[in-house]
Amino acid sequence: MAVYLLVNVDVQNSAAYEEYKAGVPSIIARHGGEYLVRGGTVKVLEGDWIPKRVAVLKFPTTQAVDAFLSDPEYAPLKALRHRIAPTEMVMVEGL
Repeated sequence: MAVYLLVNVDVQNSAAYEEYKAGVPSIIARHGGEYLVRGGTVKVLEGDWIPKRVAVLKFPTTQAVDAFLSDPEYAPLKALRHRIAPTEMVMVEGL
């Protein structure tokens, strides 16, 4: 069963975030993941949520997500993101 990461990123340093954006796609792909949404215009249709930068990623399994998030090559990029872009992330099983 596919799983999806739903991510809301509040980028506070655009220049530094470019390093993250450049480095992470190949690591995601190595774990079978792919971007379905990456940035773009957001329009809130209901509720109070005010998303900043939204990404949706698809992975083949929860194990693939875990492997991506714990990949040693991803660790410095994750640390960078934590410093410059507060993030909310959830994983949900899907179709």
